[in-house]
Amino acid sequence: MIKLPRTLATWKTPAFATSFKAEIAGLEHQCLPLQQSLSLSSYVSNEPVSAIIINTDETRTRLNIKAGLFYTGIIAGCSCADDPTPLDTQNEYCEVLFSIDKQTGEAEVILDCTQN
Repeated sequence: MIKLPRTLATWKTPAFATSFKAEIAGLEHQCLPLQQSLSLSSYVSNEPVSAIIINTDETRTRLNIKAGLFYTGIIAGCSCADDPTPLDTQNEYCEVLFSIDKQTGEAEVILDCTQN
């Protein structure tokens, strides 16, 4: 489970978007459904993830954020000494839904499969 306490603390303030983007950029890649949403490559690279906020809403107990994630993937070769495949990165994008518990700051992340 990931925690987004700064995002929760800055909700409804001018610092909200900045806090959210910084917390997302600081997450380990395996905390996000990046591998599942690859479309141009085969493995998520170690380069940073950046986020945009698409939509927000809240309930009595949860803060919900729909976000777009920009990241890169690589097409890995066979790792042989004579493998001519370069490890170039490919830009990738996916949309996810973050649902943050307002009391604990714990967040669930779900890949949004409805994106075009």
